[in-house]
Amino acid sequence: MRYKEGKNKHQLSLTPICLDDYVPEDHLCRVISAFTSQLDMKALGFKYAEPNNLGCRPYDPRMMLNLYIYGYMNRVRSSRRLEAETNRNIEVMWLMDRLAPDYKTISNFRKDNAKILRKTFYSFSIMLRHLGLYGGEVEATDGTKFRANNSRKNNHNKTTVKRELSRLDKKISEYMNALDKVDKEEEGDKTPTADELRAALEKLKERKIRFEELESNVESENEVSTIDSDSHLMRSGGDARALDVCYNVITTVDSKHNLIVDFDVTDRADDKGNLLNMSERAKDILGTGTFTHLGDKGFYDGEDIAACEKKGITCLVAKPKPGGRTKSKEFRLDNFSYDREKDIYECPCQYHLRFMRMQKHSNGKEYRVYANYSACSKCARKSECTKAKHRQIFRLPYQDILDIVDERTQNNKQLYRKRQEIVEHPFGTIKAVWGYKQFLCRGKIKVAAEASLAYLAYNLRRAINIFKAEGKNLLVALAI
Repeated sequence: MRYKEGKNKHQLSLTPICLDDYVPEDHLCRVISAFTSQLDMKALGFKYAEPNNLGCRPYDPRMMLNLYIYGYMNRVRSSRRLEAETNRNIEVMWLMDRLAPDYKTISNFRKDNAKILRKTFYSFSIMLRHLGLYGGEVEATDGTKFRANNSRKNNHNKTTVKRELSRLDKKISEYMNALDKVDKEEEGDKTPTADELRAALEKLKERKIRFEELESNVESENEVSTIDSDSHLMRSGGDARALDVCYNVITTVDSKHNLIVDFDVTDRADDKGNLLNMSERAKDILGTGTFTHLGDKGFYDGEDIAACEKKGITCLVAKPKPGGRTKSKEFRLDNFSYDREKDIYECPCQYHLRFMRMQKHSNGKEYRVYANYSACSKCARKSECTKAKHRQIFRLPYQDILDIVDERTQNNKQLYRKRQEIVEHPFGTIKAVWGYKQFLCRGKIKVAAEASLAYLAYNLRRAINIFKAEGKNLLVALAI
């Protein structure tokens, strides 16, 4: 039995002479081209949106954007690999009209238009809203860590700088002693020569100078990354890495089709204080006055939640477990019931704690203080409740709103459980399936540009699949 036979490489054939014949009518390249053709490149602010009359003619930024979107949709992010695609990939040749810019030009496009790429993602989000792909009713927000282009060896704090300076002092002392010894010995010995030792000593001194400069920086900033100064050490999770130098990308996802609404790149490891920011961003894109916003316990910030509720956002946020210095779990704060009508707290021992005074906190906010001094002084279980002379409860000025949100979250557990499956879908696709776990660029602005391209590629790919599942064509919808 013979194998299947291919076509003879040297046999002349009547193949299509038009490049367009090689790209199917419903191909994603045509969707990319249809999307970018609708963008006002000048209004967005792309460099070379209007070419100059003098000098070398630039590449059309629309073509360069096509190349990057195609690359991110097909797991090709490196400028050198994108250059290779322009010379071997017929789909890219169609997108680029057979233009083949070098890797430096490709890299410069992303660098020069870093802020504009953020606006491009926003423009596509607005298109998705007009296409009816956002539900605008339930949104979920969470943060995910992407590794920065900065190794842990190039991230320093007070401890590591002090340890390295101590090591360098010891090493310099050893080399100085060795240099004195070599100067006294005859030539021909196998030990390093005096010149070699002086060269090594000079390098050690230069390294010490750098770390002395770092020491002054970590005193004011606590932590310094020498390669990407905007990145910070975070608990990233996954890949057996407990800690890594990362960026935290706060992302809001719509529940209708798990499409990304908006995102924000931060250098903070925690998500606290980002709920209001992401709510306002989502309202702007969705064009709605209100929706239900789901967030995990990392977003539990009283002031933030209260501001969202006042602006018409219905929040469902998990309450973190209470802390405190009580010896017994029975006397934790959540076991003190509050009667809103009487304005009193009842402790687990059935004593009533009344409002005593207003107290100003170090953060400038005023708290209502509740206590019952006489009851605490005679309580047999006081040692289990507090180490202080009396137990005091500090009620936040926005605690009434938090109580409503806590009750609402408890009564809507089924809806709240959907938070993870909504927001983790893009994270799983982009990081686990596509392999985008680390940024290639450095600096928050360029990192945000990379995130814009990755999230734009995800939304575009998903929109194509959604239309296909419904028997429609996104290309036709974009052309309308």
